[in-house]
Amino acid sequence: MKGLPDAPRPAGLLPPFTAEHEQLRASLRRFVEAELVPHADAWERERWFPDELFPRMGELGFLGLRYPLEYGGQGGDHLHEAVLAEELSRCRSAGVAAGLGAHISIATPPIWGFGTEDQRQRYVVPAITGERIAALGITEPGAGSDVASLRTRAERVEGGWVVNGEKAFITNGVRADHLVAAVRTGEQDGHGGISFLIIDTDQPGYAASKLDKLGWHASDTALIALQDVFVPQENLLGKAGDGFKLIMANFQWERLAMALGAVAAMQDVFERTLAYAMQRSAFGRPIGRFQAIRHRFAEMATTIEASRSLTYHALRRFHASEDALREVTMAKLLSQRASFEVADACLQIHGGAGYMVEVGIERAVRDARLGPIGGGTDEIMKEILGRSMGL
Repeated sequence: MKGLPDAPRPAGLLPPFTAEHEQLRASLRRFVEAELVPHADAWERERWFPDELFPRMGELGFLGLRYPLEYGGQGGDHLHEAVLAEELSRCRSAGVAAGLGAHISIATPPIWGFGTEDQRQRYVVPAITGERIAALGITEPGAGSDVASLRTRAERVEGGWVVNGEKAFITNGVRADHLVAAVRTGEQDGHGGISFLIIDTDQPGYAASKLDKLGWHASDTALIALQDVFVPQENLLGKAGDGFKLIMANFQWERLAMALGAVAAMQDVFERTLAYAMQRSAFGRPIGRFQAIRHRFAEMATTIEASRSLTYHALRRFHASEDALREVTMAKLLSQRASFEVADACLQIHGGAGYMVEVGIERAVRDARLGPIGGGTDEIMKEILGRSMGL
């Protein structure tokens, strides 16, 4: 329509993506549009999505994109998983994307990166097929961004460990078959004395309750109580006392995946709102023809393109194994707040219709609000950036 900008350009063949990645994108988009989007509303109402999605995605090869063929993976790398993060964010339910993404990008990589061959066979291989669902347990009621304050403790006993404590706000915590949990195994306070244990959730003493939340309704976010839960010695992940290193090792990818997802989510809600502005009329003309609305679309398009450019720059550096701490942190900081603001602007353009549940725009706003909190708050991102400048 004359006077309206085109939607921000899709990723296309922007570096570092290749034709192979775009083939994967097309396959993922077909899956998302055929098997996720049609059910998003129902899963939101039910506040749950079916566990069967995991083996279905395993069957299609989407759970193991960056793992070797001999483990049942697809032999790809982080770029393939980056495409997955983008396309899942178009499913119209951030809860679904979060549950699947937590299993793929947050909970399984630590076992792959630091686990023994036995642990890989017992946990990574069935995670790739979707036979086992994984969750990562770091946050506690009194320890969020301040990881050094975690209090869940594991005491040595014959043959392993006994764990007592609580974990909070754990995605997949109710449905998970195993929890990759940060625990305190030493007497030292702070970052020292933290270890990781792989906890099978069918063990006596493991109890998880589902939390209600503003958004992400289809995902199970859990409060987990661990009371005298036995964990065998062979489920110690990495070395005792090295847990803080494991936490930091996965943070960059988690934050980069969040940035990728936020950009894709912005793109989706923008496109839906642009289509609405072209067909909704007021005072005898489409609302997109009014200058105030045109200018708002121009601002959003610029925000999305800037967020995408910074995020892809961080991805290129990360993929090249360069020090991408500053770029990843900036991408996470910019994209999460921007995603919420773009969704809110789209709701405003929809007017009263945007406030209605059946339209789905209000869900985009609620879902986006977690971004500036999860994976490290905006305030933590700013602190990291400030310290990286020597301040």
